[in-house]
Parts: sequence; structure tokens; C-alpha cells
Amino acid sequence: MNLIPGRRVVMIVLDSVGIGAMPDADQFGDEGSDTLGNLSRSLPLGLNLPWFQRLGLGNIAPISGILPHPAPLASFGKCAEASPAKDTTTGHWELAGLISQSPLPTYPQGFPDEVISAFTKEIGIGILGNRPASGTEIIAELGEIHMRTGRLIIYTSADSVFQIAAHEDLYPPDKLYEMCLIARRILTGTHAVGRVIARPFTGEPGAFVRTFNRRDFSLSPPGKTLPDHIVEAGGTVVGIGKIGDIFNHRGITSEIHTHSNSEGITATILVLRERAHASLIFANLVDFDMLYGHRNNPAGYYQSLREFDVKIPEILDSMQEDDLLILTADHGCDPTFLKSTDHTREYVPLLVVRKGRGPGLNLGIRDTFADIARSADEFLGLGRVTEGISFISELP
Repeated sequence: MNLIPGRRVVMIVLDSVGIGAMPDADQFGDEGSDTLGNLSRSLPLGLNLPWFQRLGLGNIAPISGILPHPAPLASFGKCAEASPAKDTTTGHWELAGLISQSPLPTYPQGFPDEVISAFTKEIGIGILGNRPASGTEIIAELGEIHMRTGRLIIYTSADSVFQIAAHEDLYPPDKLYEMCLIARRILTGTHAVGRVIARPFTGEPGAFVRTFNRRDFSLSPPGKTLPDHIVEAGGTVVGIGKIGDIFNHRGITSEIHTHSNSEGITATILVLRERAHASLIFANLVDFDMLYGHRNNPAGYYQSLREFDVKIPEILDSMQEDDLLILTADHGCDPTFLKSTDHTREYVPLLVVRKGRGPGLNLGIRDTFADIARSADEFLGLGRVTEGISFISELP
């Protein structure tokens, strides 16, 4: 089938904005997690997000301060993750129609000698750390030793990631990226982690600051995704934020790298206004997760939600008549969840707007994030995504 002329899908991933623990959350140590719900209940007056309320966010689940709307602008629901994971890579792959059957490898005890030995032998530099850690904390702890010895700081998390932190005065970003590519080449087979991440920082001991020169070197999806299918059909896919990195730059015809949610929102609006023929505009807004969820910062998380909320009308106004807007997430990262600073195994919200149609209807609880890809696929006229069940026929 061919792409239907004039149709665009705009998918905005509110990174980590989960909406309640999944039934199997206890298997991930995440029982009781609820990013939006717990955040709302941690604030005296709950959440004041009038445009999210107008879309129908309060119709999905109880959120203090956000009431259900009698005639929401968006059709609403929530999606379970079918893949046995709660990481960025797997979540985005499933949003794009690829369900993973087994989790990507994680390293709660640090990386084994066979990985570290191969890496240090090839780069000729020693390492520090090699354990799960908060990035800001391990840089504060080991940064001075790193600067004195030149050894790289290696760490991981509950995600499938191999992270390399280095001071830009010792290892300029391009040199750090070269070493990340070496690690990416080594981390294959049973050690094929989802992402190798460059974590450059600057500053002096006691005042180190991570820079915006982070880069992710991802594993390629093991099968075809919605972006792949669109490009094969002659369409265009604009990746905003870290989308290109997550898909290892496959199926993405144009990439716009951003340094903040604000830049990502601005870029999305500009693409909506200026690229009339883009088939898929796929944006990731990472600040919720990176700056606030992982740092157990409810106040910052809420402020970031407010900053997106005020931009919703501008996003809606920038849409064309044949556009489909999907707001969702890739996992949770409950900033009130003091057991850890890791991602949480949660449902993700689903808000779907067809320009000029409404009010929205209840789409219920979807069995997989892949329902989103299947729906986008049907809306665009492709008929190529096989996982999930489309909700397009359920929309007003």
C-alpha cells in the first residue's frame, strides 16, 4: 500500500511520564510507582495543567488537580508495555511497532572482565567505577581522580547502558565519541547493550557539570520499525531530540538535535509549520526523565510539565487538517519513588487528537505500545506494521 497524500503523524514522547504501575511492576522492584499520580499527590494542590486537562489526561487515571473532562479534545487511554523491560530503547522500539521478546542485558554488578579488558586494551586507558550509579554522583565522587590519572569513568544503571564519563579538558568530545564507538563494537552478542552513552563534563572538583555534548550510540533495532516502513514507502521521517540516536539513525530522513525540552517543542512546532509533506514527526522530550525523574526532583518534574502544558495550544494550532497527534511516553521514572532513581515499570498515557474532530473517546487500556505504531501505520495508509491493534477506527 502507498502513503495517503497529505497525512502526517506527530508523535511526541514525554520521556518517562508514566501513569501508574503495571501489574508486573513488583518483578521490577517498582510496585507502588506512579509518576503522574504520585507526583500530583506529593503537591499540596495537585497538578495545575489546564491544557492537559482539556485534552483528557484526567480521564485516564486519578491525578490530583486534574479532573476528568466531559468533552476532551483528545481520545484517551493508556498502554501497557508488552516487552519485558522498562528502558528507553525497548520502549521506543515498541512504540514504533517492534515488541522485544527478551530484555536487553543489564549489569547490576558492573561489566564483566571480558568486556572491560577488551575495552581498556583497545583504548590503552584505565577505568574507574564500573558499577551502577547516578551520573552526577559518580562524577562528583570520581571526577578528581579521573582528572589526576586520566582514567575514564565507566558506569551503568538499571537500563541497558554502558556510560563513559570524561572531562572535556582531558578528552574532547570527538575523542570521547571515538572511544564510545570502540565500546559499541565490543558490546555485541550476549553483551549487546541498548546504548553506549558519552557523558562529557566540565568544571573543577566540587563543581563538575555535565555538558550538552552527550551522544548515544544505540543498538540497531532487530527488525523493521514504523520509520523503516515509512522511508521504504517513499515518505519522510523527522526525528527530534534523541530519536535518531535511539534508532541508530535508521529510518530517520532528517534529524534535529536538541538540548532541552524547550528546544524540542520549538523544533516540533517549526516542523509542523514548515514541512507539510513529512509523514512522521517523531519527537522525544527527555528533560522529564534526565533532569528530574532520575534525580528524584518532583518540583522540577512538575515545572517541566507546566512548560509543556502552555505550549499545547501552539502545537494544536500548528497542525494541518489531516494531522494525527499522539502524546505518550516510553516508561515511567517516578520522581517521588525513593527506592531508587531508576526507570519504573508503568503504563504510559495515550492522548490522540485528529485535527478538527472530537470530542475524544475512551480508548481503554491497550495491551502494547505497538498499538500506537499500528494505528499510525493505518492512518498513513501503509499496512506494514503487524504488531498491535489499531485504534484508528475507534476515533471520532
